[in-house]
Amino acid sequence: ALTVRFITRRFIGDYDPTLEMIYRHMAVIDGEMVHFEILDTAGQEEDSLQIEEKIKWGDGFAVVYSVTDRCSFDEVMRLCFLINHIHSSPKRSSGSDQPPVVIVANKKDLQFDRMVSTKDGENLSKALKLPFYEIS
Repeated sequence: ALTVRFITRRFIGDYDPTLEMIYRHMAVIDGEMVHFEILDTAGQEEDSLQIEEKIKWGDGFAVVYSVTDRCSFDEVMRLCFLINHIHSSPKRSSGSDQPPVVIVANKKDLQFDRMVSTKDGENLSKALKLPFYEIS
């Protein structure tokens, strides 16, 4: 839903969160036209080879968890470690620069269903030295 909202600037209620998709989008960022290819993995359970291939594919990452799902939060550290490990591998032909990564807590409007506090997200982002955003 986050990706669809970014592309369409609307919240789409009829969205299948289990469907993996690649979205193509153009946007003006800081006065420059940027072409995006966004892989929405939809958080499906996958084996480690599939995850590694998807991480190799990306040039930047938004690691998104739901504040109503503690298990999704618990996956953030592992995914950030994998991103760092795979992109710092000597086998990667591109430079040694690490890709941009942000941690995004979604569904902040669902306060009564919250299982992960804002402080938990902030503490994790500080520990990983990554930007943190909480959104709805």
